[in-house]
Amino acid sequence: MAMTLEQLNAVPLEAATRLLAGVYEHSPWIAEKALAARPFTSLAHLKHAMTRVVAAAGREAQLTLIRAHPELAGKAMVGQALTTESANEQGKAGLTECSPDELATIQRLNAAYHEKFGFPFVLAVRGPRGTGLTRQEIIDTFERRLHGHPDFERAECLRNIHRIAELRLNDKFGAVPTLGNLVWDWHEELAQFSDPGYPEKGQLTVTYLTEAHRACAAQIKDRMLECGFDEVHIDAVGNVVGRYLSSDKEAKTLLTGSHYDTVRNGGKYDGRLGIFVPLACVHDLSRRGQRLPFTLEVVAFAEEEGQRYQATFLGSGALTGDFNARWLEQRDSDQISMREAMQQAGLRIEEIPSLKRHAQAYLGFVELHIEQGPVLNELDIPLGIVTSINGSVRYLAAVTGIACHAGTTPMDRRHDAATAAAELILYMEQRAARDGNSVATVGMLQVPNGSINVVPGRCEFSLDLRAPTDGQRDALDRDVRAELKAICERRGLHYTLEETLRVSAAPSAPEWQGRWEAAVAALGVPLHRMPSGAGHDAMKLHDIMPQAMLFVRGQNAGISHNPLESSTSDDMQLAVQAFSLLLGQLAGEF
Repeated sequence: MAMTLEQLNAVPLEAATRLLAGVYEHSPWIAEKALAARPFTSLAHLKHAMTRVVAAAGREAQLTLIRAHPELAGKAMVGQALTTESANEQGKAGLTECSPDELATIQRLNAAYHEKFGFPFVLAVRGPRGTGLTRQEIIDTFERRLHGHPDFERAECLRNIHRIAELRLNDKFGAVPTLGNLVWDWHEELAQFSDPGYPEKGQLTVTYLTEAHRACAAQIKDRMLECGFDEVHIDAVGNVVGRYLSSDKEAKTLLTGSHYDTVRNGGKYDGRLGIFVPLACVHDLSRRGQRLPFTLEVVAFAEEEGQRYQATFLGSGALTGDFNARWLEQRDSDQISMREAMQQAGLRIEEIPSLKRHAQAYLGFVELHIEQGPVLNELDIPLGIVTSINGSVRYLAAVTGIACHAGTTPMDRRHDAATAAAELILYMEQRAARDGNSVATVGMLQVPNGSINVVPGRCEFSLDLRAPTDGQRDALDRDVRAELKAICERRGLHYTLEETLRVSAAPSAPEWQGRWEAAVAALGVPLHRMPSGAGHDAMKLHDIMPQAMLFVRGQNAGISHNPLESSTSDDMQLAVQAFSLLLGQLAGEF
């Protein structure tokens, strides 16, 4: 019979410690110390209390905890000496069924890892959905992490230990993240669609209005209908729009959503999590026959990344009236114009102006998004409250000097375009760090027609500058441009600078941020407030209505725009619950 929180909160310390036996491998001291935080208001509260005990224990105790774990497919498994919990987990991952070659590979990796780091490789082999990683996924992760830094690997082992503990607690309490599992499965199903040339390499790429992109739109539309939305359509720019209607025909609308396009070789959750979590909430509302005193409109934005055309935030921008007709004539790498792509997709270009939303009909915009960074992952906190989205400015730059012979041109006679760019990059690093929370990046850098024995005559590169406020961004922008000018004048070079994007910072509306905070607090999850360094569709909607965002923790050190981007169904469950609580709070205000 499953344990209950009421039971755990009520029994004496010794009995409570026994109830939590086996949650952390051979380490009952963690449960004993965490129980000082009783009464627990939720399972999430208990989980966090246990992670805090480990965080406060110090390096040596943490290493002892790591070393208490058995090797994967190691001697303990072969000799059937694993704890019941470990045996169950390694069995679910199929490690007890390794082929001789797989077993030899894993044992070789175990030895190499232990020799390098001095502790065993720890991986939550039940995986992000709790049903088990494949043996190949385990081997691939093992090989990747073997090249990690010792400090990172120690932290990553601890994070995996917390995930193991989370799943063991779920088992003890009979907790199943039903809606989180559903959201996780929807991501997997949508990830089957990828642009040509990428699936063969096991990569996910979905760019605006490709065949894969249109297939995604069709599947999201079908999913909305299955979940119980009353009205679903694909609009004139390819956004998928679903409306769950209020029983009051005069009621205002709450707008939410995110994007379903991806960067090249991207992850499964960027943007899409903010579509599927609201869908899960509507699925639950519809199943229970419940209506809200406001209409809920979920928009799966067709384009946010700016990968195929230079038209970032095209999908959400269309809703604010910020669609630039000149974009229609842009051409992609295959010389297909946006106009042609839209026509081929059957979109009605003439209807784009009518997509603009009118603020008086809306309550506001909320967006849920995977964090895309390491902060929540490092803090072992599943949800984060966004306080503001950073303002940004982007440029395409080119420095032109004189291409000449690398062997015969003395160092003091050169006009080297690449060294000028290098000098600017180092300056940007130092200047952004001076602010503490600004960031500056050169993400593209090339020497056209470069040769190993030629002094670079031209260097082309991008600039991406971001800060929490417009004033801070503008100061960084001025300083970087001034430094580029000074470098080129000193080196006898010419430069050009083309601004491609300027987006204002978008602070969260206090009342909406407060609603997210109340929802997270009600789950027993600690509040962590943080700015968003990445741009989001909420930045565009900020122009016409109040907005606020909620972040969900990512796995693998929070990496994003990368195939390793990941989240767990347990964190997705918390996200669904937080969104549902926000809807409930708002309904109570009517």
